[in-house]
Amino acid sequence: MLKEEIERRAEIINKAIAEYLPELEPKGLYSAARHLIKAGGKRLRPVISLLVAEALGKDYRKILPAAVSVETVHNFTLVHDDIMDRDEMRRGVPTVHTIYGEATAILAGDTLFAEAFKLLTKCDAEYENIVKAVEMLSDVCIKICEGQYMDMSFESRDMISEEEYMEMVKLKTGVLIAASSSLPALLLGEDEGVVDSLWEYGILGGIAFQIHDDVLDLAGDTGKDWGSDLLKGKKTLIVIKAFEKGVELKTFGKQRASVEEIKEDIKKLKESGAIDYASKKAKEYAEQAKERLNVLPENNAREVLVELTDYLVTRKK
Repeated sequence: MLKEEIERRAEIINKAIAEYLPELEPKGLYSAARHLIKAGGKRLRPVISLLVAEALGKDYRKILPAAVSVETVHNFTLVHDDIMDRDEMRRGVPTVHTIYGEATAILAGDTLFAEAFKLLTKCDAEYENIVKAVEMLSDVCIKICEGQYMDMSFESRDMISEEEYMEMVKLKTGVLIAASSSLPALLLGEDEGVVDSLWEYGILGGIAFQIHDDVLDLAGDTGKDWGSDLLKGKKTLIVIKAFEKGVELKTFGKQRASVEEIKEDIKKLKESGAIDYASKKAKEYAEQAKERLNVLPENNAREVLVELTDYLVTRKK
């Protein structure tokens, strides 16, 4: 089963995190830096890295530091995102800045950022491939910042296009998943065509993942984050399509609203077809992503990657 396949590899990642990211001195800084990463998470990005290495018929231990590196970058972005969004909870625990203060949280994120590149140098790979990996991850981090800036800039605009949204999602979410899937091939010396296909897999899968995430925000009837994108005024694909159809949303950007008001707006989004449109788009991107996996040999690890890609757009949380 997919759940067991993911959990088994996530446990490998958790042990590697404990080894490669110990709590050092000064204690306050490293407690803050380790706070979110110790709180858990699905570990999907590093799991993808291990699966790619296995599918290529290689020893995943050679690229294990790179898998942890990707998870470290992911957590760095979460620490800083939470500061920018003023979020108070993440993974069921208080966010870093709410416990340690904004200044320490910024330093904690910066520490994780630097540690990610140090981890890449610990891979059992040719020197020139490690240099290429550092270059790739550096570019990815720049693109993530570009995507975050685009997302923020959308808040001050009345309308954005679907194309602009897709570019933002590609940068903010897609490129790190692309690094997860292509870094192992790059480090292990695979052909450029294989690396490129796996990069495209991550971009397409990442876009699918984010669109489905937007849909999940509106799923169910209540919940901690239920409807939070509406209240924050996020220009998701769902909202973009709804606005194109002239739908008016009372809760959009209000920060606070009653359960009944949120229900009313979500009903409008359903009736307009905006939610179904987004769900269909997510599945289309996932199908395109799976096609890129054809560069991998047919084996169990590739099959798990295919199943995992379906999971990206069918998961319930």
